[in-house]
Parts: sequence; C-alpha cells; structure tokens
Amino acid sequence: MSKNELDKALELIDSEVKKFGISRRDALKLAGLSSAAALMGTTQAQAVEAKASEAKGKILIIGGGLAGISTAARLTNTLTNPDITIVEPNPKSVCYQPGYTLIGGGVYKKEDVDYNTKDFLPAGVEMILDSAAEFMPEENAVVLASGKKLNYDYLIVATGVALDYGRIKGLEAIGQTYSSVDGTKIIDTFSDSGACSIYNMDSSVQTWTQVEKLIEKAKKGKVKALFTDPNTPIKCGGAPKKIMYLVNSRLEEAGVKDNVELHYFDDSGKYFGVKEYADAIEEQFKVRNFITHFNHNLSGVDLKNNVATFTKVWEEKGKWDADLEEYEIIKKSEDVNFDFDFIHITPPQKAVDAVAKSAIGSGKGWVPVNQETLQHVKYPNVFSIGDTAAVKMGKTGGTVRKQYKVLVDNLVAVMEGKVPKAKFDGYTVCPLITGIGTVMLAEFNWTAKPAPSFPLDPTVERYIWWLLKVYLLKPMTQYGMLSGKA
Repeated sequence: MSKNELDKALELIDSEVKKFGISRRDALKLAGLSSAAALMGTTQAQAVEAKASEAKGKILIIGGGLAGISTAARLTNTLTNPDITIVEPNPKSVCYQPGYTLIGGGVYKKEDVDYNTKDFLPAGVEMILDSAAEFMPEENAVVLASGKKLNYDYLIVATGVALDYGRIKGLEAIGQTYSSVDGTKIIDTFSDSGACSIYNMDSSVQTWTQVEKLIEKAKKGKVKALFTDPNTPIKCGGAPKKIMYLVNSRLEEAGVKDNVELHYFDDSGKYFGVKEYADAIEEQFKVRNFITHFNHNLSGVDLKNNVATFTKVWEEKGKWDADLEEYEIIKKSEDVNFDFDFIHITPPQKAVDAVAKSAIGSGKGWVPVNQETLQHVKYPNVFSIGDTAAVKMGKTGGTVRKQYKVLVDNLVAVMEGKVPKAKFDGYTVCPLITGIGTVMLAEFNWTAKPAPSFPLDPTVERYIWWLLKVYLLKPMTQYGMLSGKA
C-alpha cells in the first residue's frame, strides 16, 4: 500500500467518525488499534506495558504463524533473558490470511499478503524449519519430523488447522494441506471446472480468475453459483459468506446479477452463532436474493460434470415413549445433487494429526486448555493458542490478538512460580464483508451477545468498517501483533 493510499484512507476515516462526534484517534483507541495508529504516524509509538521479568526457562513454540510469532515477540519484550525456539516448516507462515478473501474478490493481489516469516522473527529467537512429529509431555520433549528431539521447560502449541479437502469425495488428490503453502495441488485438481477456494493463498488467486469467468458466463445466459460451509469448525467462520457477498457485488458491478442464482449451503441450521448478527445476515440475504440451504454438508463434487453432492440431514418424530412421555427423535439423511457453473468450497478443517493423535490432544483433536488461562488441563507447563486450542468460538486473528497477551502473562506467572491470573473472555471479531465498500463488524464473546468496541449499532453494514478491514487491519496485524505490541 502506498502512503498516498493510506493517507486517503485515513482522511476518509476521519470524515466518517466525525459524523459520530469522535476523533480518529479516539476511534482507533476504542477499537484497540493504537499500535496500528502508531505505525501510521497518527500517534506516538507506545511500549508494551509489561514489566520486565527475570524468569528463566527454555520455551518451545510449535507453530510460527500469526499466533506463534506474536507470542514469541511479546515474550521477547517481557523477559529480560528469553530462550525461545520456534518450530515451523513453512517459510511463508506469516502470510496475511485474512487478505485471501479480498484476493478472491479482486480487491487485493497476492503480493499484498505474501510475506517471509524470517522478516518478522523476533531478535534472538531461533527458528527451526521443521514440524513436530511426536509430543512427549511426560518427558518435556518434542520429536521433529527430521528425527531431532527437542527438550523444553515450557511448551506453546500454535499449530493452526489442516485443510482437509480430501474428506470430500472427488478431491482426494488434494488430501490435507495448509493455508500458506504451495497451492498447486488445489489449483491442478480444480483446473478450470468453476471450483475454487479462498482458504489457500494461491487458490485465492484462482478464485478471482473463476469469478471473472463467472461474470463472462453470466453475460451469455443464466448460471448458478454455490458457496459451501462444512460440518467442522473452521478458521474465520464468516469467510464462506464473505466471498459470496463479494461475488455478488462484482456481479452487480458487471450488470449481470439477474442472470446468476447464488446458493449458500451450511451444515448448521443458523446464519451465525450470535442471534443479533444472525438476524442481520438473514435480512441481508433476503435483500440480495441469496438462496439458503441449511443442514447441507458438501460430501462430494464431480468436477468433470459440474455436480456437487450434499448430505442433507433432518430429524423426524418417531414412536411415543410412554415412560419418558416424549417422542423418539429419528435422525434422517439423504444425498442431494446440485449442478453448478461456479462453486466456492470451504474445506473441512481439523487439528494437525501430530497434535490430535498425541497426549496433548483431545478426543476431537484440539488441544484441551482452560478457556480463560489457555493453560493445558493436564500439563501445567503447556499452553495453546489460536486455531488449534480447544476454545469455543473464535478461530480468528482478532481472537489471537486478545489471547496472546493473556497467554504471555500467564506463562510468565508460571515461570515465576505464581498462579496464572490473566483471563481470556472469549472475545472474537469477524469483520463480515457484505459487499465492495461495506462491512458489518461482528464483535462478541462467550456471552454470545454483541460486544462492540464502538458506540455504534454493530449489526449495521458500514463504509468505515470497510476502510478498517482493507487499509488498517493488515498493518496492525503484520507490524503490530507480530512485534508483540498491538
């Protein structure tokens, strides 16, 4: 982003927030964006408000994405003599994943989000380009894929999620992959079938190509576009909707919206986990003429014949139980087919196998932690953060922004022989892109109620949130969080 573009965005933000009687600086402060503002010259840079600790110990972080690097940076800022090692196989692990949706919508380019992890590695932190193969918490050790064994005093698990495309029949050739790795297998498998996915950086570029081709098809006649949301937890739960909203905007811009049916398939029976936002999304869908199919999970895709198979589930009332005085509930399912010209596939997602099948994992794969302290429920010297932690709601970068400060405070407390007291309140933020130029800033916590940072109705789509999403969150994340200061 050029300085002129940034200055223009900040001028627009000024004009927007003044309508509500607040200054840009106050608005950014309310949103917890003071560090981003500092980076952009709008206020003086502030040091991390953490007291230096003399605590010592070898800290091993498995995973060098946003969560892992941010945590390492804050620990480096906090400890007077840090001894930190990060294990991460991907040299591009800090690529800006929230920007993939904007690539798919033709707003960003790949170069806008493509970063080298070494450029953000905190000074003094050792990084090993490898992955964990076996966790041995009873021995305070991790065995790497290379066979090397690393010992630790304290362990932080930040391995993120695996994209399990191979679970969908017809996509077995892709198998498991990750968001910031080479996406050749996804691109080659999808080819020019109209299928695409924003969950990988390279395939998000292919997504925009398919959107452009959809527009050209729509100029010639009626077409159908499908968007899927799977039956597993996913990172950025709003992304399947965001790309649909963006495609809709591009179709409107091209004047071909009337020629396209947009179908949304969700395995759940609701639009969002917070009722106020769910109600707002339902109304937005009605206005845009989106067609919703709840309780539908994508189970197969025939890319040669452009047919998607969904497993539809429902419940029926069975026999009356006189003893319990209630009807038996019978679960039913059937496979239904839909043809498509365009399909955006959100892959099923899971914990990394090495974590899921280890002593530090759980029955569902995720790392079981105290949801407030992020400390492992069984091993007190083990913590977890981000997408792989078994924390309800919030597999988002905005959640990590709150979590990593709590984790560092609690880890340092444990290192000092104290009881961890910092608490994560479940805060999650989803800047739900609803079109080119509009965003609904959905903020909430474990109360499952809106928790807005601004004194504005959070269910309203606003241009100012678009400016926040497109221009400010990226520098705040890349240069604020990854420095341990935002």
